[in-house]
Amino acid sequence: MDTSSKENIRLFSKNSMQPVGRLSFKTEYPSPEEKQPCCGQLKVFLGALSFVYFAKALAEGYLKSTITQIERRFDIPSSLVGIIDGSFEIGNLLVIAFVSYFGAKLHRPKIIGAGCLIMGVGTLLIAMPQFFMEHYKYERYSPVSNSTLSISPCLLDSNNSLPIPVVEKSQSKINNGCVQTVAIIGPIFGFLLGSLCAKLYVDIGFVNLDHITITPKDPQWVGAWWLGYLIAGSITLLAAVPFWCLPRTLPRPRSREDSSSSSEKSKFIMDDHTDYQTPPGEKAKIMEMARDFLPSLKSLFGNPVYFLYLCASTVQFNSLFGMVTYKPKYIEQQYGQSASKANFVIGLINIPAVALGIFSGGIVMKKFRISIRGAAKLYLGSSGLGYLLFLSLFALGCENSDVAGLTISYQGTKLVSYHERALFSDCNSRCKCSETKWEPICGENGITYASACLAGCQTTTGSGKTTIFNNCTCVGLAASKSGNSTGMVGRCQKDNGCAKMFLYFLVIAVITSYTLSVGGIPGYILLLRCIKPQLKSFALGIYTLAVRVLAGIPSPIYFGVLIDTSCLKWGFKRCRSKGSCRLYDSNAFRHIYLGLTMMLGIMSIFLSTAVLFTLKKNYVSKHRSFRTKRERTMVSTRIRKENCTTSDHLLQPNYWPGKETQL
Repeated sequence: MDTSSKENIRLFSKNSMQPVGRLSFKTEYPSPEEKQPCCGQLKVFLGALSFVYFAKALAEGYLKSTITQIERRFDIPSSLVGIIDGSFEIGNLLVIAFVSYFGAKLHRPKIIGAGCLIMGVGTLLIAMPQFFMEHYKYERYSPVSNSTLSISPCLLDSNNSLPIPVVEKSQSKINNGCVQTVAIIGPIFGFLLGSLCAKLYVDIGFVNLDHITITPKDPQWVGAWWLGYLIAGSITLLAAVPFWCLPRTLPRPRSREDSSSSSEKSKFIMDDHTDYQTPPGEKAKIMEMARDFLPSLKSLFGNPVYFLYLCASTVQFNSLFGMVTYKPKYIEQQYGQSASKANFVIGLINIPAVALGIFSGGIVMKKFRISIRGAAKLYLGSSGLGYLLFLSLFALGCENSDVAGLTISYQGTKLVSYHERALFSDCNSRCKCSETKWEPICGENGITYASACLAGCQTTTGSGKTTIFNNCTCVGLAASKSGNSTGMVGRCQKDNGCAKMFLYFLVIAVITSYTLSVGGIPGYILLLRCIKPQLKSFALGIYTLAVRVLAGIPSPIYFGVLIDTSCLKWGFKRCRSKGSCRLYDSNAFRHIYLGLTMMLGIMSIFLSTAVLFTLKKNYVSKHRSFRTKRERTMVSTRIRKENCTTSDHLLQPNYWPGKETQL
């Protein structure tokens, strides 16, 4: 499914099989009646292929948008979420190389249709755990009744007092431009769908929403992550239908014979070649094709330009996949935004910038007729400038939220180091509090407390979302007030300066995404021009396989593992095993997330530079060889002409030696 759409269209439309004994008497310019069936079926194929790319991109985009939702719903760390995200690509490891190799020789539309069915069923299966698990239970403080002064969150230490449970929970062109453009639109709708589902409570339709005491802005909120997978899976299954109605091949109109091979390409690839096609009347045999697999693979990896570009792309996609996977999480944790808003801005602002960059790169390549070396330079320049702009994001971060005992002391001063006992202070020493509980409240002093008990709150008023905690001794201590103070359910919002930083972050992120994506089409052209035409489909398959296996699978995993090291407060499950992270160190998170992305980007730039030098070296060498061969041919021709002239003179009857000299 990930093989180039250009190759799909080219191989599908090629008349590669002709019955034995049947001669072709078609004229060079077929009549309109002859062209209509072919063009009609080709348009159907293009439309169906575009819809498949849209469905696939929609599912992948939606998966990225649900990372934080899945993490909270199943109470798992980021490293495990990275494994789940990477497993989305594992299926490609098993089939993509063989599909790309055999697909060009077999019934390609039906192979695509079968792939859509498998992908659609797999997408539907992702949502199944929601229907077999108990309802989501989030940590919260739950007073017994709606009356004021109901109970004391701070249980005073006495002989009859019992410790609070560890976790207290409650229920709540019409060509390759066409197809690639649609593939870019897919993630936009994927993230927008993720934004919509994130606003809906995870158990919508199963519980009474009036009893839910948290809002989408609450860090414990989990949206209806499963709903989008049902929608994406149904769309993918629908996309498979047209391919079962298409023929194996279509005759190519004679007036549209492929004459797009550039002179630069013919100069770079000097070997004579013919289009790969099955001889007339002879069916492709699996064993014969299998015997050519290893020699074809050796030929690809023996091409230094292809191999270096493959390495550069793999490293760069490690950077990009890791960055995109955890970008919603980064926006939530760094700038205090909700999951819905994070997905919305990515889908509506960031991805369109990527689409515009890819389109701009294609326009530049076409308008200026850039050579293969020019494409390599544009690819390198795009990466270099993009990662240079990316450096500025290090300065656009927000400071840690003020959380008593985690980022600041209970007196309001900055903590030097964090340890478990830092959650306890003199102001809550008389309370029987659990250090593992995470039921954040916001004090009127602007400081967040891990729980009402740790804030030293004595009484409550109201219920649910309007619960107010009164007589909180720790709140009054940090506020430097005499007496007690109040707090309310939920974490305190970050200051106004962080909101401005978020706007600056969006602007730089959009420009960076556009700049990096400008090199997409030049890199794709470089890939196609540096290999022999008969190996294009196979080369694209190996390229996609390498990118997904060596970048799509591992990058979310090690990004997640490193991000987990910045966690300040872990949640705990009922079995007391570690759950998901409740609070991150914003500075450490920013340095790990941006630093790892930048480091991988710099590595890809060095490899791209090696591609350019290797390409230049090979081009100059082949060009010299061509010039030497041409000069030798010209000298040989001149000598033959001179010999022929001498022979003609000798054969003339009135010729004698020295005649020209005497004359």
